[in-house]
Amino acid sequence: MRISSGDKLLDRTFFVSLILKLADGVLELAGGAVLLLLTPGQIQRAVAAVTRGELAEDPNDLIANVLVRYASQLNVSLTLFGAWYFLVHGVVKVLLVAAVLRDHLWAYPWLIGFLVAFIGFQGYELVVHLTWGLLLLTLFDIFIVYLTVREYRRHKAHPKVATEPASPST
Repeated sequence: MRISSGDKLLDRTFFVSLILKLADGVLELAGGAVLLLLTPGQIQRAVAAVTRGELAEDPNDLIANVLVRYASQLNVSLTLFGAWYFLVHGVVKVLLVAAVLRDHLWAYPWLIGFLVAFIGFQGYELVVHLTWGLLLLTLFDIFIVYLTVREYRRHKAHPKVATEPASPST
């Protein structure tokens, strides 16, 4: 089977996207651990310390003000929910992406289903409260679903090239 330059570009894009998703999963695991280990008060003090200099320089700084506002709304139940959400989401993402990177065919439909479920949840959140970050994350997830479906179909149609698409050298 001859692979076109366009296919090679999509293969590399798929590989890089999976690496980004893997890194995102690791960050979610770290964030979940932080939320489990720190109290809302500790998080609020840390955010205040980190944003103090920026807010002194520019009291209208958007990012610093958003961080302070979100931190001030934290409570024990919200941090526990966030911790478990990030931990579960991160573990599933890391395991599935690692399995896809190792070309385990069973992992492709699971990754697709997992991402579609979160795209649905993110779509609901976008309707309730539109944020640019969540919109970009949702678009990125849709793109990864497209690439994963494409790779899964290629693997099923040509099992002998199953190891080629996930490596960056193709």
